[in-house]
Amino acid sequence: MSDIVSKRFLLALRLGMAWTFLYACTHQVFVPNFSIVGFLNSTKTFHGFFSYFTGPVIAPIVSFMVAYGHLAIGLSLLFGVFVRISAPIGALVLFMYWMANMNFPYVVNHENFIIDSHIIYCIVLIMLAVKKAGHYYGLDNVLAQTDLFKNGSLSKLKPVVG
Repeated sequence: MSDIVSKRFLLALRLGMAWTFLYACTHQVFVPNFSIVGFLNSTKTFHGFFSYFTGPVIAPIVSFMVAYGHLAIGLSLLFGVFVRISAPIGALVLFMYWMANMNFPYVVNHENFIIDSHIIYCIVLIMLAVKKAGHYYGLDNVLAQTDLFKNGSLSKLKPVVG
């Protein structure tokens, strides 16, 4: 596969994952009184673990983090900025959703045996981070070329942008 085709393929995957997170955030950020409590109360396999996040003190904090985390990850992937941070965090979020949707050995329904789209998305996001997908038609490449990241006060963060 040619280099340009590989870069465009990574761009397509990055934009597809950006859409996934941005679309999810529209159901959370723009919905008054959004809460993760209903979803987490319906977990089965790992209910004991997820029930800790449904308490009256922690649930609003976790709900805020979920909604605006989706927004931040989606925007990061969309603009190709800090992809090496946002992609692994997105993979961790999706892995948690996989756990929350598990009714071992099925995920979501009986048509998904252990592996479902959450795991595939995790793999895609890790690949985007490893391949530095923010460098291809994204702002990571622009940031990496600035003096601030090359030799300036943010030079220690150079691995984050590439």
